Amino acid sequence: MLEDLITPERPLALVGCGRMGGAMLAGWRQAGLTDRAVRVVTRPAPPGAASVGGAALAGDASSAGGASSAGGASLAGGASLAGGAGDALAGVPVLAGAAALAGQRPSLVVLAVKPQQLADLGPDLAAALDARVPVISVLAGVPLAGLAAALGDRPLIRAMPNTPAAVGRGVTSMVANAAGAPWLDRARTLLGVLGSVVVLDAEEQMDAATALAGSGPAYVFHLVEALAAAGVAEGLPEPTARALARATVAGAGALLDADDRDAAALRQAVTSPGGTTQAGLDVLMRPAGLTTLMAETVHAATARSRALGHETAPERPSAD
Repeated sequence: MLEDLITPERPLALVGCGRMGGAMLAGWRQAGLTDRAVRVVTRPAPPGAASVGGAALAGDASSAGGASSAGGASLAGGASLAGGAGDALAGVPVLAGAAALAGQRPSLVVLAVKPQQLADLGPDLAAALDARVPVISVLAGVPLAGLAAALGDRPLIRAMPNTPAAVGRGVTSMVANAAGAPWLDRARTLLGVLGSVVVLDAEEQMDAATALAGSGPAYVFHLVEALAAAGVAEGLPEPTARALARATVAGAGALLDADDRDAAALRQAVTSPGGTTQAGLDVLMRPAGLTTLMAETVHAATARSRALGHETAPERPSAD
């Protein structure tokens, strides 16, 4: 249970609360994690930004009078909230910058910033944390060695959840360094409230897992777009085509989840020889069809994940 792992006295620190961080936070709250057992770390307010109580506010985050809050979020030390973040973080203590974690005694840290921010963020975060505090990173493409270079020798878990985590239907791939291996069960508990968890055999598999599952929801959403556009091309009104495409993909996913048969068996069960489904599949399954296109898609995303690791992973300082 989350309450056995994370308490207001030993909170979870979420560093970064963009799309992925926000999806995870939503999942934890839905699972019963209390707001006071979380600390969200955002970037400090830029000089000259409009602020209340030292906090920069943007988008529809709002405040009144002299209160240092945005949409109910408790802000400290000049935190910056963009877009609708104030509403999303209502009631959650928000800290400005990684250095503000000093003295907070987090039980663990989830790192959910952009990979390119690690080099600047790492030194402050490492200095603010006890070396025994584990860090779970969801930074795409940043290997364990890069995390260690930025954050020092500590328990490290590299993880990649996907955005359906926001509704408890995500899937997370993860792998740990030697010091982080004893924390894998606790990381599974934390990330398990967001959906399925898969522990990889080796870190070398993470780029492919990121390309398949981390990016996979976007491929499925685009499939819905393509189905709807095809329906319009065949004469359906656009709202009808969108509704049919959306419900078809959502229903097929629910059936796949509920049925023990694999995807091939389910496909075969709804395909009558010489019927309409067979006619469509003959196009999708031709040599240059969906299988080839998906292989190229996942290959491109895997290559980009590897490239991000080279672009963003800091080097360890020299011992000289």
